[in-house]
Amino acid sequence: MTDNPASDLTLEEKASLTSGADFWTTKAIERADIPSIMMTDGPHGLRKQAGGSDHLGLASSVPATCFPPAVGIGSSWDPELIERVGAAIGREAAIEDVAVVLGPGVNIKRSPLCGRNFEYFSEDPIVSGVLGAASVRGVQTQGVGTSLKHFAANNQEYDRMRASSDVDPRPLREIYLRGFERVVKDAAPWTVMCSYNKLNGVWTSEDPWLLTSVLRDEWGFDGLVVSDWGAVNDRIAGVAAGLDLEMPSSGGRTDAQLVAAVQAGELAESVLDTAAGRAIDLVRKAQQRPAVEGALDVDAHHALAREAAGRSIVLLKNEADLLPLAPAQKVAVIGAFATEPRYQGAGSSLINPTRLDAALDALRDVGGENVSYAPGFAVEGGAIAASGRSAEDLQAEAVRVAAEADVAVVFLGLPASEESEGFDREHIDLPAVQLAVLDAVLAANPNTVVVLSNGGVVALPFVDRVPAIVESWLLGQAGGSAVADVLYGAVNPSGRLTETVPVRLEDNPSYGNFPGEFGHVRYGEGLLVGYRWYDAKKIDVTFPFGFGLSYTTFSYGEATASVVDGDIVVRVDVTNTGDRDGREVVQVYTGLPGSIVQRAPRELKAFASVALAAGETRTVELVVRREDLAYWDVRVDRFVVEGGEYTVEVGASSRDIRSSVAVAVEGDAVVLPLDLNSSIGDILGHPVAGPVVQQGLAGFLGAGDAGAAEDEGMQKMMASFPIGRLVGFPGVPFTREQIEELIASANAGV
Repeated sequence: MTDNPASDLTLEEKASLTSGADFWTTKAIERADIPSIMMTDGPHGLRKQAGGSDHLGLASSVPATCFPPAVGIGSSWDPELIERVGAAIGREAAIEDVAVVLGPGVNIKRSPLCGRNFEYFSEDPIVSGVLGAASVRGVQTQGVGTSLKHFAANNQEYDRMRASSDVDPRPLREIYLRGFERVVKDAAPWTVMCSYNKLNGVWTSEDPWLLTSVLRDEWGFDGLVVSDWGAVNDRIAGVAAGLDLEMPSSGGRTDAQLVAAVQAGELAESVLDTAAGRAIDLVRKAQQRPAVEGALDVDAHHALAREAAGRSIVLLKNEADLLPLAPAQKVAVIGAFATEPRYQGAGSSLINPTRLDAALDALRDVGGENVSYAPGFAVEGGAIAASGRSAEDLQAEAVRVAAEADVAVVFLGLPASEESEGFDREHIDLPAVQLAVLDAVLAANPNTVVVLSNGGVVALPFVDRVPAIVESWLLGQAGGSAVADVLYGAVNPSGRLTETVPVRLEDNPSYGNFPGEFGHVRYGEGLLVGYRWYDAKKIDVTFPFGFGLSYTTFSYGEATASVVDGDIVVRVDVTNTGDRDGREVVQVYTGLPGSIVQRAPRELKAFASVALAAGETRTVELVVRREDLAYWDVRVDRFVVEGGEYTVEVGASSRDIRSSVAVAVEGDAVVLPLDLNSSIGDILGHPVAGPVVQQGLAGFLGAGDAGAAEDEGMQKMMASFPIGRLVGFPGVPFTREQIEELIASANAGV
């Protein structure tokens, strides 16, 4: 038995295993008992196309449960819930004999304009990594693989197949790769999908640093790397870099290129053996899945979708406890989204739902005849648009219905044409016709609730005039019922924002550097992505990262923090001080005042979704991993934990800190090699050279002026002075030869 399962195959057979047979399946080699396996799109449900194959959702697919996309379910901040949803998706894939579900997506929401933000969890890498790992674990419990995507720095749709994401090392490591690293190390996805774009000028599909040095050598990934569909630029360079599988099929064209490259000595056959071996390993994993017992329980999965949708909803505002509604109240439902729901984004993740709940139907199930309805406006392509009614007529009807009700519930949102894979949004505004209807309804009935349907954040110019706002995102097939559950109080809202809602687009940190020009996108905001930027710049926001209200209230005790095996263990008592059961999302942020490197005022490092009965107090324990405290030190090209007294903040959002505690953390040793261009500050900080130079310079600095050695300004100036250029100054106690000898001795002694 050979070490590599591909060793006994012919050269042509090896090459064939590293590209698809068609759009969704791999090639089989019958004589070697290697069957074909199928991959299908996800990540919030199964999209197995029944007929013709395409990547943008134009061909029909088999019915499957459409769960809330990541923009929704991410707002639950609940890994356990996401893992259960992942397991349900995995079961549906297993029933359909699908080997790999293409997801989850853990790319960072760098700009609210990204057209695919509905598929991504957060602007924060810890949230993205923790929730992405939960999704992977859930799916893979069913013997079905996942494909972690899109690796890496794929943060826009504009020119996504050609543009270079130009990112400095620190933000690349600390923001854009950290979530991927968390998922790879914690959940071991079967595959990782490389993105379309270039990263710092190199196609990700043929970047050995990204696909091999980082992913495999540093993180220990042992699965298969698959291309995004159509992402391969140079197949030979890709295989050499660590790309194992090209999708979809090239019709044999690039297989022949690989064979020719090996025969010409341009590509080592051992490299092809490795890629083909990983493809065989993936097939063998899929073959180990036990037979699925029983048919799909459509009702049970729909119920789970409804639970997940309810947990995804974020209550942004609720003045005078306008919500929850009472069944006896007269409620005017306004907005075509109440009958024509927007429940998922467009593109490759388009699910054909097993059923679809409309909010109006669900509201009437509770309120009965007390619930009236007016469409208010037309959604493009919908039934109201087809009716030919004028905007003026629709608005007048909405005003009339609202005036007769106790409460008006206005459903606003983005049309599908503004949010899709393949292009970015041009603004963050809601359609003007919808805002005009809202203004008219408010004038007729100030007791107005706004329910939003959107895959990315929108500007809320009415925030000061509307007493209650519900962010319902895109909630999947059961979203309509989930909205009714929250509005009537059957579900206490517990969602929290995983991205900041800015006052205006111009406040966003990527503004001016998005979407780039001439094939390059400069990530000029660096580390200050999302809330890091708004907090560092002290910019007002409409709603901060981590924010969300409840129908109950929570209080926090004084937090404690201690270092245990290098990690920071945080404990805090949280009490449900209201009269309803509910959930609080407890968030832990850290900061390091006086750090030697740039940092945001606070960075999320741990969180927990905690269920608390009315009046219950629970001690919540959260662990901040030591590696998550580390910054990427560009001097030594590795993560380094800086020592010092960290501020540990516990709160309900990045701007609602309830308790703070300081904890001392021991740092990692960083000793840099010295040379004549090393600064005096570098030298003084060196364990060998420092004491020698300290003693000598003390005399030098004190030679002319007795107070100079203690002068703070002089010390600051001298700290950045290269040691080699100090030689020759009058009174310097060292010769150049002595400095060179000291440097050599110091470097040898480390």
